[in-house]
Amino acid sequence: MPLIATTDLPTFRRLREEGEEILTPERAAHQNIRELHIGLINLMPDAALEATERQFLRLVGACNQIVQFHVHLFTLDGLPRGPEMAEHIEKYYEPFDKIRREGLDALIISGANVSQPHLQMEAFWRPLTEVIAWAKESVTSTLCSCLATHALIQYCYGVERSRLPDKRWGVFSHKVVDRSHPLTSDINTRFDVPHSRYNGIYREDMERLGLKVLAVSKEADVHLAVSPDGFRVVFFQGHPEYDAISLLKEYKREVVRFYRNQRTDYPPFPENYFNAEAREILNEYRSLVTEAKISGAPLQPMPEERIIEDLDNTWRDSAKAVFNNWLGKVYQITDDDRRRPFMPGVDPENPLGL
Repeated sequence: MPLIATTDLPTFRRLREEGEEILTPERAAHQNIRELHIGLINLMPDAALEATERQFLRLVGACNQIVQFHVHLFTLDGLPRGPEMAEHIEKYYEPFDKIRREGLDALIISGANVSQPHLQMEAFWRPLTEVIAWAKESVTSTLCSCLATHALIQYCYGVERSRLPDKRWGVFSHKVVDRSHPLTSDINTRFDVPHSRYNGIYREDMERLGLKVLAVSKEADVHLAVSPDGFRVVFFQGHPEYDAISLLKEYKREVVRFYRNQRTDYPPFPENYFNAEAREILNEYRSLVTEAKISGAPLQPMPEERIIEDLDNTWRDSAKAVFNNWLGKVYQITDDDRRRPFMPGVDPENPLGL
């Protein structure tokens, strides 16, 4: 169902060019279709800000519910921004005070880059917990991506994420362990998800807290879980929103960091991502990078165009299915007077089941 372009956000133009149906407000006003208002709090750094917009908006727009999706973008204080992205945010993003006043049907919280050993030490921690506390009482369902999952579990349950022995980086196979849950209805019982993280919440810790685990991986542990009531919070530890090239872009950034002496080791390949031909090309490029670093020569561009054609997206269909199930459930249990959650059987004093 269509997204509504309430601004001239460049992401809307990019999605139109990709074939997505994006309606103008004027055209939407002539359709007798119910609205859902979805918030996206974008915590990603400047280099990934607009890509994150596109990735999540694609998944929302791919939902097959008979509804018009109005997406409200916002971010938080405490995140460093350059002049270009600060201008982008000023022009296209909404203040949280406005969103809090007008309300949302559902909320997506993106991942973020961190610089401190504990999340509560990050400059964005306090404003993020303010959003979480508001959503707990006022939003039908909140979907958390990667770091947002860790932040909400720490804030609401008092359990900090664990540092992993090595970065969990690549594309991993996951198995659905609860086929009866609405979020896993009609999706493949085994599906891939990209991961990119140094920390995690282990399955045993989630289950000890009463969270319902829905999909796990032998290599990457839990990807998909929900709050004890089964819906008010959806937890992702992976990145099903990623494009086929997202891990390549991350790998490229790590190579540049190595060249600039910002990391001591040459980055390993993301697991289960590059095929044999791509690895051969990248190993040849590694030699060039290492020689340039030693000699002080300029870094030659990575031959991305030779690699991109061999990158496969093996997770998009399952990601679309989960988002469709999630927004379909939001549609079913949100009162027609929009942004007034109606959830029979849920304790109004503890709507998240925490």
